[in-house]
Amino acid sequence: MRTLIDFDDAPVFAIPAAGGARGGVLVEGPQGWGEFSPPADSDNALAARWLTAAMEPSTVGWPDAIRGRVPVAVAIPEVDPATAARLAGAGGVGCARVSVGATRDSRGADADRVSAVRDAQGGAAVRCVVEAAEADAVIAVITLLDKAAGGLEMVELNGCSVEIAAAVRRGVDVPVAVDAMLLSEAGPQADAADIAVLRCGSLGGVRRALRRAEALGLPCVVNLAGLTSIGMAGDVALAAVLPDLPFACGPAAVSPADGDVVAEARSLVPADGYLPAAPSPAAPDPVRLARYTVTDPATIGRWRDLLRRAAAA
Repeated sequence: MRTLIDFDDAPVFAIPAAGGARGGVLVEGPQGWGEFSPPADSDNALAARWLTAAMEPSTVGWPDAIRGRVPVAVAIPEVDPATAARLAGAGGVGCARVSVGATRDSRGADADRVSAVRDAQGGAAVRCVVEAAEADAVIAVITLLDKAAGGLEMVELNGCSVEIAAAVRRGVDVPVAVDAMLLSEAGPQADAADIAVLRCGSLGGVRRALRRAEALGLPCVVNLAGLTSIGMAGDVALAAVLPDLPFACGPAAVSPADGDVVAEARSLVPADGYLPAAPSPAAPDPVRLARYTVTDPATIGRWRDLLRRAAAA
């Protein structure tokens, strides 16, 4: 084991995804590995939180879990109803997270997709995630989809301000979930959400995410933002240590089935709707890591620069 984290030689990786490859850097510390994969346009503060999260398991480790496995939702992208039903009915998952549009033109297709998921799930929970740029349009979409689902478990709002979230929350009867990064325990943010969405990376690791959850005092749902099983393990560890876990975790941003850097036996793939919690992430498999290691000098340079800025911050 290395006694220091070597940022200069840390491998840069890219994992295939439907919207284009997504990547990051794997960092090794005295106790093991972590994943640094913030959005490429992150400012120094956000990148620093992601680096803190990546270094946590490889240095101080995570708090002890209070549950050995965590429930996960199945991701339903913006696909036709038949495909949505097939995805929802596979794997015995007890919750479906359906991506929908927020425009008038998409409402019919969105409602059909949600109805198909509801029928395929056989009474399991259905939630939606909506890009919330304008409150009135989102309120109309949620009202329609709540009826199509026979009652939504929640709606997650992405890309919105706290003011828009508060307006949406006042206009619907569905529980509203908002990224914990937007919320504080006082002020106008306190009226913006029924549920806080936790992500280990953007909140700075398991311990910091726990502190944010305690300060907010809201029910929480954990979304899996890691791109590999190394990164996802941090989000699972967060879900495993929450005092209360009333909701299934949000699905992975990229499925390890599409590409992973750890051995197949250690990939975090749901079984019967659950993912196992581990005391630390798996180490990368040399063969798989070589398959997804980035060799383009410009890409490597961008990630090295972001990693150095994060370390300095």
